[in-house]
Amino acid sequence: MSLKKWGMFLAGLLVLLLSACSSNEETGGEGDEIVLEYWQYHYESKVELMDELIKEFEEANPGIKIKQTTYPYDQYNEKVATLVPAGRGPDIINLYYGWVPKYVDSGYLQPLPQDAFPHEELEEEFFPLLDAVKLDGEYWVLPTAVRTLALFYNKDHFAEAGLTDPPKTWDELVDYSVELTKRDSNGQLERAGMAWELGGQLHNWYRDALIYQAGGQGLSEDRKQILWDDSDAGLEAFTYLVEFATKHKVGEKGFYTNDVTAFKTGFAAMNVDGSFRLGTLANDAPDLNYGVAPLPSYKEAATQSSFWANGITKKVEGEKLEAATKFLEFLTSQDVMERWLDKVGELPAKEAVAMQDKFLNDEKIGPFIQQLPDAHAHFFVDETLERDYVMEATDKVVLGQATIEEAYQEMVERTQKLFDDYWSKRN
Repeated sequence: MSLKKWGMFLAGLLVLLLSACSSNEETGGEGDEIVLEYWQYHYESKVELMDELIKEFEEANPGIKIKQTTYPYDQYNEKVATLVPAGRGPDIINLYYGWVPKYVDSGYLQPLPQDAFPHEELEEEFFPLLDAVKLDGEYWVLPTAVRTLALFYNKDHFAEAGLTDPPKTWDELVDYSVELTKRDSNGQLERAGMAWELGGQLHNWYRDALIYQAGGQGLSEDRKQILWDDSDAGLEAFTYLVEFATKHKVGEKGFYTNDVTAFKTGFAAMNVDGSFRLGTLANDAPDLNYGVAPLPSYKEAATQSSFWANGITKKVEGEKLEAATKFLEFLTSQDVMERWLDKVGELPAKEAVAMQDKFLNDEKIGPFIQQLPDAHAHFFVDETLERDYVMEATDKVVLGQATIEEAYQEMVERTQKLFDDYWSKRN
C-alpha cells in the first residue's frame, strides 16, 4: 500500500474510534444478543473453515453471533480504509503480522487482555515467532497458525531428468535448476527450473532464510538496525538470489503469470513457497505429482516464517470484549489448530500441537514443521515498502540499471532509513 493510501487508512481508523462507540452500545447489553464483526481477507479454504468454526462457536455460546466479512487480499487494507469512515469496522480483525505496528500506532488495536492471555503462558506455549507482534511490552494479536517456507518440487520433472532426492545445498539447488530448465530453439523459456518471482515468497526467502544461511543476521536485538551489511552474508545472499535470473537464467519474472501458477500448471520444476500452498494445490491441482523438502542450506539452516493473527479493535469493551476474548480463545485451541492444518495447510502456532509425530512424519507437512526451530519472522515496520525495496533492487540488476553491489547497497540504505524514520516517530 502506498504512503498516501496508508494515510487514508489511518485517518479512517480515527473516524472508527468515534463511530464505534454508538455501535458498541447498541449490542452487548444485558439480555441482548452480542454480535461481533469479524474481518479477514478472502482465501477460500480459510473462509470455508471459518464458516464452520463460527457455526460451532455460536452453538456452544448462545447469545453470541459472529458475522464474517471478507475482501480480496489485494484490496483488503484499501477496503478497510474505505469502510471504516462509514462506521462499518470490525470488532475482531485478521491481520498479517507485518502490518501490526501500523495498526498499533494508529490506535486501532487494543492489547490482548492479560487475564485471558498471560504473557508467560503465551511465551511458553507459542513458538518464539510471536515476539514479532510484541510492541510496547504488549501482545496485540494472536495466531491460530504459522507458516514456514520450503522447497516444492515436481517429481515427474525430476524423474525425467534422472534426479531422485531434492537438493540439500545452495550449490545443488543451482545445479538442479539448470538441469531442469527448458528453452526452445529461440531461447524462450518453456519450463523454469526454478520459479523466480520476488513478489511471491522470494523476498522473504532472502530476508529470513538466505541471509541467516550465509551466516548473517537480520535485525539488532532492539529491532532498530538492519544487520545485513554487518558481514559479507547479506551481499552473498543477495547475489545468490539474483543470479538465478541473471547468470543461471533458470527463471523469469512473470513467467506463466507468477510462480504459483507456473508450478501448479507444470511449467516450473521447483518453487520456494509456504505451507499454506498445500491447500491451494490440493484444490487447484489435485493430480500434480509433487514433493516438499526443507529449504536447501549453506552454512546454517534457516527458513522464513510468517503468520496471520487475530486482534481486538480499540473500542470493543464490556460484554463485547468478553465475547471477543472467548472467540479468540476458541480460535487458538488445539482442536482448531489441528483442523486449520488439515484444511488450510498452515502449521499450529503452539509448539506442543505442531510437534506431534503425526505431523512431523507427514510427507508434505513434515518438512515445514521440522524447520520451525530454525525459523525467523522479520519485524516489519512497513511490510509493503520493505518488500518493494527488495523487488526494485533485483529489477535494477536484471534490467542492467545497476550492478548487484550497487543495487544491494541502495536496498540496505533505503530499508535502514525506513527503520530510522519509524523509530524516530515513536521515541
